Amino acid sequence: MKEFIREFLRYMELEKSASRHTLRAYRKDLEEFFEFVKTPVKEIEISHIRGFIAKRLKEGKSKTTVSRQLATLRSFFRFLNREGYIEVNPAKLVQNPKTDRNLPRFLSVDEAFELVEKPEGFGFLPVRNRAILELIYSAGLRVSEVASLTVDDINLRDGFVKVRGKRRKERIVPIGSKARDALKRYIIERKLLKKETEALFINRQGGALTERSIRKIVVKYAKLAGISGSIGPHTLRHSFATHLLQGGADLRVIQELLGHSSLSSTQVYTHLDITHLMEIYDRSHPLSRDNDDSQDNKNT
Repeated sequence: MKEFIREFLRYMELEKSASRHTLRAYRKDLEEFFEFVKTPVKEIEISHIRGFIAKRLKEGKSKTTVSRQLATLRSFFRFLNREGYIEVNPAKLVQNPKTDRNLPRFLSVDEAFELVEKPEGFGFLPVRNRAILELIYSAGLRVSEVASLTVDDINLRDGFVKVRGKRRKERIVPIGSKARDALKRYIIERKLLKKETEALFINRQGGALTERSIRKIVVKYAKLAGISGSIGPHTLRHSFATHLLQGGADLRVIQELLGHSSLSSTQVYTHLDITHLMEIYDRSHPLSRDNDDSQDNKNT
């Protein structure tokens, strides 16, 4: 069993470019599954997988977590089937538990501005933190993407950033003037530290900022800005997408900027902004005019 898991993880790393975080999650999911079933790989049946799913739900695990674990099992057994170790994929026909659709939290434009402008003053730390917040909101980046940026990924002259997204897929994202100005100030402060490192965002010792550190920065300034609720880097990413939609951006454009592999992942933002879309409809569609206007037209 352990050898099968090692082969699968090696395949996901080399062929699918899975990140270290994803590989750790795969390993944990598979180890939990085989600890539960205590059955050789070649004897696993659909009943074992359904039993594992039922147990996880009974333990109080979220439907989202259980669905992710089921996706891991599907990928694992599909790999074994393709390699000829097993004849069928026992996880193929197991359905995901039905999940409630939770719409992502986003900030108003005023709240977003209040947050990104909260780091004040001079010196390395406030200038760096301002650049991080401006960049996330301006380009809609994931926290993992921010943490992996290098100095060479930023093109301040032309105003874009080269981003390595999920499965190391690269995309080019434009950055606004405020983010460019904040990054210019940060680059100057960064050079004064005289640290030899490729990472764009670093600490005073020259080490690359981790995803956890970037999250802490966002949470810190959200509290200082008086924004209630659970706020993190993804909140700024959601705000970026929502505000683009409010500004009239095409959903396909937003998909490209966010680095979504399918449009269905991006379409959640149409639910977030239905009120704004209805207002546009009321102003522009001929059949949306009120009865009084329609009656006046008939009488003229």
